[in-house]
Amino acid sequence: MPAKKPFYITTPIYYVNDIPHIGHAYTTLACDVLARFKRLDGFDVMFLTGTDEHGQKVEKSAAAKGKAPIEFCNEVSERFRELAKFMKFSNDDFIRTTEERHKVSCQALWKKIEANGNIYLDKYSGWYSVRDEAFYAESELQTASNGDKLAPTGAPVEWVEEESYFFKLSAWEEKLLNWYETLPETVLPKSRKNEVKSFVEGGLRDLSVSRTSFSWGVPVPGNEKHIMYVWIDALTNYLTGAGYPNTDSEKFQKFWPADVHMVGKDILRFHAVYWPAFLMAADIEPPRRVFAHGWWTNEGQKISKSLGNVIDPFEIVDEFGLDQVRYFLMREVPFGNDGDFSRTAMINRINSDLANDLGNLAQRSLSMIFKNCDGKIPDQGQLKEEDEKILQAADDLLPAIREFMDMQQINKVLETIWKVVSDCNVYFAGQEPWALKNTDTVRMGTVLYVTAEVVRQIGILIRFIMPDSAEMLLDQINIDGDKRGYDQLGVLGRLKTGTKLDKPEGVFPRYVEAENK
Repeated sequence: MPAKKPFYITTPIYYVNDIPHIGHAYTTLACDVLARFKRLDGFDVMFLTGTDEHGQKVEKSAAAKGKAPIEFCNEVSERFRELAKFMKFSNDDFIRTTEERHKVSCQALWKKIEANGNIYLDKYSGWYSVRDEAFYAESELQTASNGDKLAPTGAPVEWVEEESYFFKLSAWEEKLLNWYETLPETVLPKSRKNEVKSFVEGGLRDLSVSRTSFSWGVPVPGNEKHIMYVWIDALTNYLTGAGYPNTDSEKFQKFWPADVHMVGKDILRFHAVYWPAFLMAADIEPPRRVFAHGWWTNEGQKISKSLGNVIDPFEIVDEFGLDQVRYFLMREVPFGNDGDFSRTAMINRINSDLANDLGNLAQRSLSMIFKNCDGKIPDQGQLKEEDEKILQAADDLLPAIREFMDMQQINKVLETIWKVVSDCNVYFAGQEPWALKNTDTVRMGTVLYVTAEVVRQIGILIRFIMPDSAEMLLDQINIDGDKRGYDQLGVLGRLKTGTKLDKPEGVFPRYVEAENK
């Protein structure tokens, strides 16, 4: 048997200055969906997430709560683990930057970059944002109404003067631009890539990569009064997860370079400019792709603590259901764009797409088989053109959605699947099997067989997005556990005549607002 092709996907490493919210759930969900899809499609997947626990902001947050930094980090990091379990994310590893394996990895990367002549010691003076953990040029700053200087993100900045190590970022302009040009899909969506190219073309300054004003972080090897810049520390987690610095290991050889770094658009610069430059400076191949998704608003308003409209993923799952929330977040907006979370939109997706379209199709067809075919899958019979057409549409789904998934166009994957769901509903209604039971039971059996076969294929396909609901659906058709992979789609796994069905039950209940107030 040939070896499975590897696929390595990462979430950004989440900063532990606060509890997880809908943004964290959204990013990790997208990675989980991609990881599950690739596993079902025969890939050897490595899916990494974790928490970023160093830096001045964490040190200050811990002090404000009267706790030691590691105590504070332990508590917040555990909440991210709880979210992963609650959302049933299928990550293979959870990394913390306070782990010894990560410290070893960070210091090894630093030594390699330094040995290659890309780090030097000097003095730094400039504007720094503790909240963003980022340095900004004077030209990037805004002025508040009270005269204070603000970062482009609106975060306050402070003037910093201290001894610092610098990374020769300015030396990597041409190589970065060449990387963007020769690998046209290395930064997606394309609009984000244009932003990154424009930033690099505007000229890069050497980057301060150490601080001496705090101590909570990874010490610079050979000069421990310096702490590594938090972004070198944080970004290196992707290497640590792949087994670095043991570059000869089977794990590193298999999974590096990463196939997709999934990030929010606010941290794109760190991932698509600084990170590939660090890697190239250490003679390590950059990731194959950085994908930057958009932000969510809540009922049209920017989400913020001050407005009191932060969306708690635990609460919305408790109210609407896990698979329903997973489906909504991945279907509602083109992945990569900003999106708006609204109760109305959520309820519409649940009741229209899930309950009415797929749920009703499965319930009606399987119930008819249970009642009118002795509870067994009927004979396929002689297929007509309309039967073959809908079966072919189902058979063609996997190759069609592979292309979308490989470009992280998750919403288009779901649109494509639901087009077949919709077409099958039209087919079922048009064939009127309920009328055929009195006039042509053989033809009725064919229509029910074809519909159940489409439902089987849809059930297998949606395992990556709604794993629990998909399993419930496949259970009702009595599909064996080893027959639920993507290698069983199409003619390879056609329903077997005579398969006994249990009494069907609704998989996707309607959401009724009045009952949940």
